[in-house]
Amino acid sequence: METEGARTGRLGLLLEQFDQAREMAQVRLAGLGDEEYLWEPVAGCWSIRRRGEAVTPKAYGPGEWVLDKGAPDIPASEYAEVARQAADGMTVAEIAEDWSVSVERVEQVLAHTGTPEPDETPVTTIAWRLGHLHSGLAGRWEWTFGERRQEPRSLVDFTPSATVALERYWALVDRWRDSVAAVTEEQLDTVGFSQYPYGSDPGDRFAGVLAGENLELIHHMAEIAVLRDLWRTRFATSR
Repeated sequence: METEGARTGRLGLLLEQFDQAREMAQVRLAGLGDEEYLWEPVAGCWSIRRRGEAVTPKAYGPGEWVLDKGAPDIPASEYAEVARQAADGMTVAEIAEDWSVSVERVEQVLAHTGTPEPDETPVTTIAWRLGHLHSGLAGRWEWTFGERRQEPRSLVDFTPSATVALERYWALVDRWRDSVAAVTEEQLDTVGFSQYPYGSDPGDRFAGVLAGENLELIHHMAEIAVLRDLWRTRFATSR
């Protein structure tokens, strides 16, 4: 017996998960100010910066502020993700572009055996996490429900204002959610329904793309929540 109003089926479950994650994220982000949004807890953080002050070689954005990008290597913690991308049909060249590394480096990771090297994943600011989420979702919407022609990394005008960043991001989340809610069962099973170029979307069933987008929201918002906790307790003394 079904509960009245309960969502069933794949799309219903995916929407339910997305809605719950969004609700928790909005509660967790309440009261975010500019100083906390841009806070760098350690030296060498990735963040959003004025174009001439970016600390990474492939920082991007269409306006005055850009998002740091350009890891010199693939972190050891992401070797399994690279293997998954290859198994899902991405070419070595596509994976190299996705991680901003050489084709040779991807081949080394795919052939890797033994103990991984120490993880050198950069620490990021809340501004970077939100910008990364916003940029990825904007590109995925454009290449799924939009005209499928605009460069994904030119779609988000990054801002040093936490309030403006959140307003813009939640508006995009609403647009994505409305578009997803209209997807049919046939489209859920369509390989390449999303043609987002910076990922394995063109070779994936759309149901899998949706599950991955939900995970992206969940794990980055969890990281933002940890940064908020650290900000709140940064001047606390041990007892």
